[in-house]
Amino acid sequence: MKDGSYQIVMSYRVVGRVVHYISAERGGDEEEVPVKLVDFKATRRWAQEHVDPLVQDGGGAPQPPAIDPELLKEEAERASFTPEVAKDLHLPEEDSTLILDTYHSTPELIPLAQTDSDLNRITGHNVLRAAINPRSSAHKIVELKGETSEVQVHVASPVIYLRIGDEASPPSGDAPFKVETHGATSYVKDEPGGGSAKSTYVIVRTDVRTDARVIDSFQIGLLGTGQQQVDVDETKTELLPGGHWLKITPLQPLDFGEYALMEVISDKAVNLGVWDFGVHPVAPEDRDAIKPEPQRPLILQPRRPG
Repeated sequence: MKDGSYQIVMSYRVVGRVVHYISAERGGDEEEVPVKLVDFKATRRWAQEHVDPLVQDGGGAPQPPAIDPELLKEEAERASFTPEVAKDLHLPEEDSTLILDTYHSTPELIPLAQTDSDLNRITGHNVLRAAINPRSSAHKIVELKGETSEVQVHVASPVIYLRIGDEASPPSGDAPFKVETHGATSYVKDEPGGGSAKSTYVIVRTDVRTDARVIDSFQIGLLGTGQQQVDVDETKTELLPGGHWLKITPLQPLDFGEYALMEVISDKAVNLGVWDFGVHPVAPEDRDAIKPEPQRPLILQPRRPG
């Protein structure tokens, strides 16, 4: 168990989030325990150290059996949907985008809503593609309502976690996306879907104006070349084990101000649906912050007769 104790069992099975087992210590009673309390790594290590776990030692109680590799695989897959990003702090299972903050020395996850004048603050991941003409001068491509974001983080290097779609799924279209642009920018809505590990993600500093924040176009071709662009911070992306979450980290600390995470889909197209946030060390705590949940020690009590 994760609290350091152990159970001697005759058999067990995993059903959803619960492990059902036959206790060898309590005369074959069937008991159950939440999956999250079981240390499967320690159990697997024990199984590797004992060739025949069913052999009794000097007439004592039978040793626990080795765990079925298929069950270990299922547990690893289940855990990959809610990976731990800080001590006792896990990403939620539902599709979402979150930013890792620290408030008063406590790590917290804050949900980020996708924002655009057309998308209008939604959860999940939608795509509103915009083809940017690299020959045009800088111009407004996104305008966000309000002078500040609803989400304010307190650290200069926040980490963003983006739930991504199933890369194994076949593409929905018959041909690559193309836009014939005679002006600076044109766009078309795409179907909602998860983020893509194939995209590039940048953090753009917004231009704060009266009752609005504006994002200007930038040169996509300069990304990854080491050439700095004003108000554009490049990021490092990492696909977490299991392939369900993308970890996005800014390469450089962010100054105080208002920002937006933007998805670069190709060398000419960006997603106008952005995730906005601010960096302000003395801002109040976010009301929707997800805090660490320390695991409670497991206490098993004997059953009463009858």
